[in-house]
Amino acid sequence: MTNIKLFIIAMIAASTAQAQDSTFEQRAAALEKKMTLEEKVSQMMNQSQAIDRLGIPAYNWWNEGLHGVARSGIKATVFPQAIGNAATFDEEALQKMADMVSTEARAIHAEYKKQGKRGIYQGLTFWSPNINIFRDPRWGRGQETYGEDPYLTGRMGMALVRGFQGDDPRYLKITACAKHFAVHSGPESTRHTFDAEISPYDLWDTYLPAFRTLVVDAHVASVMCAYNALGGQPCCGNDLLMTDILYNKWKFHGYVTSDCGAIDDFYRQGGHQTNPDAQSASADAVIHGTDVECGSSYRSLIDAVKNNLIPESKIDSAVTHLLEIRFRLGMFDRNVPYDTITMSQVLTPEHKAMALRMARESIVLLKNENNLLPLDPNKIHKIAVLGPNADDSIAVLGNYNGFPDHTVTVLEGIKSRVKVYYEKGTDYVGNDTPQVSQNIKDADVIIYVGGISPRLEGEEMPVKIEGFSGGDRTSIALPKIQTRYLQELYKTGKPVILVLMTGSALSTEWESAHLPAIINAWYGGEAIGTALADVLFGDYNPAGRLPVTFYKSVDQLPPFDNYSMEGRTYRYFKGEPLYAFGYGLSYTTFAYSNLSIPTTQQTGQTLPVTVTVTNTGDRDGDEVVELYVRHPGGKTIQALEGFKRIHLKSKESKTITLQLDPRRLSQVDEQGNRTEQPGKVEIFIGGGQPGKDSQSAEVTLNGDVFRLDP
Repeated sequence: MTNIKLFIIAMIAASTAQAQDSTFEQRAAALEKKMTLEEKVSQMMNQSQAIDRLGIPAYNWWNEGLHGVARSGIKATVFPQAIGNAATFDEEALQKMADMVSTEARAIHAEYKKQGKRGIYQGLTFWSPNINIFRDPRWGRGQETYGEDPYLTGRMGMALVRGFQGDDPRYLKITACAKHFAVHSGPESTRHTFDAEISPYDLWDTYLPAFRTLVVDAHVASVMCAYNALGGQPCCGNDLLMTDILYNKWKFHGYVTSDCGAIDDFYRQGGHQTNPDAQSASADAVIHGTDVECGSSYRSLIDAVKNNLIPESKIDSAVTHLLEIRFRLGMFDRNVPYDTITMSQVLTPEHKAMALRMARESIVLLKNENNLLPLDPNKIHKIAVLGPNADDSIAVLGNYNGFPDHTVTVLEGIKSRVKVYYEKGTDYVGNDTPQVSQNIKDADVIIYVGGISPRLEGEEMPVKIEGFSGGDRTSIALPKIQTRYLQELYKTGKPVILVLMTGSALSTEWESAHLPAIINAWYGGEAIGTALADVLFGDYNPAGRLPVTFYKSVDQLPPFDNYSMEGRTYRYFKGEPLYAFGYGLSYTTFAYSNLSIPTTQQTGQTLPVTVTVTNTGDRDGDEVVELYVRHPGGKTIQALEGFKRIHLKSKESKTITLQLDPRRLSQVDEQGNRTEQPGKVEIFIGGGQPGKDSQSAEVTLNGDVFRLDP
């Protein structure tokens, strides 16, 4: 670096230090005013260019950290995939996990900065979480979400945002991003052309609440607009989503990025083709508030300004948003509190312990006939461990993942406890059912670790085999070869335990009817082998809950590309599921009593719901308390409006109170207006959806109609 460049950077640093009393927005605006049009546009693509004369280093806005720092090239802690984190129903734990991810992110950024590197996956602006509603289990990217419920998605998403962005009153630790805004959940094959046509009711009742939670309540620093169109306009240039809702109604103050290549879709052949060329498309997106493009179409903005397609003031506004974020991250300041974080805080024992905790908490026990589980290692001489996921250290990492220094596979976890015979048995898919060997027949217990893999489901993948297409699934059934093999194993007469790894719901009708024990382990991250062994042998009592409905087959679902919520998710599905949203078993039992709520309540006030939970069994364990609201005559069957994960020792009781604010007691009308209406409301609380083990009560809401902000 030349002495002149060093002098310029020192002068800029001195001037920014003198401006510490100014707001970040003022500092950003002042810096933007010093730029030429060409320099401003150079800041509006994910790979923004250095402006040496102003002391602005190059910066790449694209980074990923959905469940651990991803793709950085430096090993980092890998926690369970997002769908597994949702299954914990533990927002406090998720926020702690996210704080650890942001610590590792800061350390890795500092390491690259020390090397003079400022490339992709090396920055502090993370494009996570994915808070789209997982409306259909065929969507391969559903694994990245927090499930099918808007309230659960919003709460878990907010926990991640708070863990990422930190609690410093001045500086952001890293930035989170609410994506993909909005009405986006497959199919992957048509996402660049798809025009979602939905009712105002579904938009405001299902697709937008989690985004509102992150923007309005969690103050997320960025939003990513989606590939698809809504009502004829691409999401990144959408009047309703961007102008009316995000900026005008929600008063969003942060930056908006396009999804990668989404601006190209405005004009390219095979895209939406709502605009004739890159200039028009780029101007359209920026006018609607898309500040940075993941791509290169924005290079045309220079000519777009010169050709009067967009006023330069819109460019100024976008650049100011982007610079403000960099100021809030402390990139131009000294003595930023997060600058003390080093590589010694990556892959720490504490972080590894948290990966194990999240993996344990994510595991859902679906079936346990005659209390086969937990296994007693003192009574078992030999276990046969089989299946394509038993010794796969990649599948457990999910997608949008990093790489740890060591992954404990299920085989490794079980081998640390008992004598094991292992063979793969089957692949994920195929035609030839292998023979059951004598070694398997001689085992006391058979554990088959199957399911699917992120090699088969994910983002826009070149996969086309039976049951899978382009990253999505055409069937939700466990692949046929696995069912056939399980049927052969069942014939041995030995207990067969099925362990599923998946990013979404799997239909296991035969298995659920015949096998004595089934566990869902998702893509559980680097510690899943230890966590699963802990569950199998009783060192940990499972309490995970399903964040999605497990349907019996695709025959129970509407067409994949139909975005109406009718007949979808537990809130609107009227059939009988295989396993319900919110379902999960334990090795102990819990009882609910003493439900207490006011019998009448004025609209516009918060309703306290108090209940006593008792562990009536002989084992300590966690319980997930789930609170559902039902409006007689309403469109939803019922809706989760509160939850809390608690730990109870054997025979211990705890009294907890959950608060239902007016939004939790409100309804959306056909025009999309949200109000709390006077009348009767039913409240249910228990360890799952309303049923025989739930406590229930009715409250009468009195007073005027209470209107809520959208």
